[in-house]
Amino acid sequence: MRTKISLLLILSVLVPTILRAQDDPTLTVSSKRQVMVGERFQVAFEANTEGKNFTAPSFEGFNVLGGPFTSTSSSVQIVNGSISRTTKNTYTYALQAAQEGTFRIGSASLTVKGSKISSEPFEIKVVPDDGSYSASSGGAGGGSSSQGGAQRNTNDPQVSGKDLFLRVIPSKKSAYVGEQVVLTYKLYTKVPVTSLSIERAPSYAGFWTKDITDNNGGSLKQSSEYVNGVEYTTAEIQRIIVVPQRAGNLTLDPMTIECIAQVRTQSNNSRSMDPFDVFFNDPFFNRNIANVRKELSSNNVSIEVKNLPDNSKPASFAGAVGNYNFKSDIDKTQLKTNEAFTLTLTVSGTGVIELLQMPEPTFPPDFEVYDPKITTSASNGANGMTGTKKAEYLVIPRRAGNFDLAPIVFSYFNPSNGSYSTLMSESYSIQVEKGIGGEGEDGGSIYASNQEGIKYLGSDIRHIMTGNPRLKPIHSAFFATTPYFVVLLAILLLFIIMLTVSKKHEALKQDNAANRNRKADKVARGRLKKAEQFLKVKDQDNFYVEMSQALWGYIADKLGIERSKLSMETVSETMKGKNVPDDLTQQFVDTLNNCEFARFAPGNAEEKMDDLYRRGIEVISKAEKVI
Repeated sequence: MRTKISLLLILSVLVPTILRAQDDPTLTVSSKRQVMVGERFQVAFEANTEGKNFTAPSFEGFNVLGGPFTSTSSSVQIVNGSISRTTKNTYTYALQAAQEGTFRIGSASLTVKGSKISSEPFEIKVVPDDGSYSASSGGAGGGSSSQGGAQRNTNDPQVSGKDLFLRVIPSKKSAYVGEQVVLTYKLYTKVPVTSLSIERAPSYAGFWTKDITDNNGGSLKQSSEYVNGVEYTTAEIQRIIVVPQRAGNLTLDPMTIECIAQVRTQSNNSRSMDPFDVFFNDPFFNRNIANVRKELSSNNVSIEVKNLPDNSKPASFAGAVGNYNFKSDIDKTQLKTNEAFTLTLTVSGTGVIELLQMPEPTFPPDFEVYDPKITTSASNGANGMTGTKKAEYLVIPRRAGNFDLAPIVFSYFNPSNGSYSTLMSESYSIQVEKGIGGEGEDGGSIYASNQEGIKYLGSDIRHIMTGNPRLKPIHSAFFATTPYFVVLLAILLLFIIMLTVSKKHEALKQDNAANRNRKADKVARGRLKKAEQFLKVKDQDNFYVEMSQALWGYIADKLGIERSKLSMETVSETMKGKNVPDDLTQQFVDTLNNCEFARFAPGNAEEKMDDLYRRGIEVISKAEKVI
């Protein structure tokens, strides 16, 4: 009897503790139902029981970046002596939207105790990227695999396209040929970023470009901006002036950068019952930082480029586009022959000052005019380039008299009002008096000019011969003697030689391209010498300016390329057209690229300057031997 009573007591205690059967097995799915083109997101399939042979649907229209990342969690609850156990298995995929449209995701399946359960199919709508972020390529975060059915950790660090993206902002999306457009490349981030570098720079086909980035001593200019109501920390990566050289809808290649995002992680201790573990896993105390390498590409930008109007184009227009002022100045208007005066022409305003072609004055033929001294002073701001360009002419009158200098005309196109403007300088009256050395001793005047050769005036006046003349007997004739024929032949040969040399000299002087080709190496070495001086004092800005002008100026002069048409593609195609070896062509193009972006690349600045200087000398020396 006692034994039966004991059994009943034991059963009455054990029966409530028998584990409750779990609910029916289910497989559910969780995912965003609307994403943007290029956006990364996760699709998670969750089973409320253990199973095997999980089969995922085909994710048509999406790029699968990783998965399945599996994780298992379980919990046990004891309520009023009743024990309940819950188990969850999650299968996560990292996807990226590839194209616009509405896509149907089929059912996933899982085998549980010999029976197959399935999830419900669903649809994801992919909309165009609104430009708020740029989806980047790169590895998606995922859990680390484990063996023997151990638990998985799903708290792997991930950085979405809404946390970190690169954007290019043009100052305008419609411009005229020759009008400057400022491109600003900005990084938008909500997480700390380190080790930033430019992996691929745009080629800017159809544009003349100038880098006006303010590196601020090597640090990036940072600020805060709101995008779609979300605050981001922004860093200005690069600022470029682009000037379209042809009309049409020109598309800019995207820039690609690489950086490391620092993401705070939190270990998964959901099964731990230790209250101290829960306390120190609070985000306030968590100091675990994970580095996630990201590759970002800027958004696509197209610029509509319009031709300049032809119906009202003035004859004096030489391609200047912007908003300018023009004036002239002369240091003296009264002087003597063989004295010099200086005429200065000044153009100032907003536009690409470096490409501006200065107007050319017309001087009387009795004035000797030297090549002008051109000086350019430019500054770069948020709206582009502004500055001043001067042309100083040194002029020497060779004959006395009163001369008039006609007004000089300068025309430009103003894109702000879409019309041409013509400016005119003052006219000048030059009074030239006869000075010492301006007249010949025989009363004639000797003078020279650019337009005419040396002339001799007053040849009808001869002075009385003085001194000890050499007299010869009357009958000692020189005509028809051997010395006479020798002298005559020598004069003839000398005349032929002088005529040949003179023609070659004139042809060479008129052939500007040949002159540029011939002087290319000399000019480049002069700039390299200046670059070496800046290298010694570690002046990075002036060093890169001189190196860039040396390389671009050399190849433009050597290949006869107009400065307005200079680009990487033009240089490469022209060098190939002149049968330059491919390795030398590639080396020259690589050196030009390094010169443009070396200052922004990470690393020791002095080593980069030394390496670029050595490469510049090497590639110019090789090109001089081949071209």
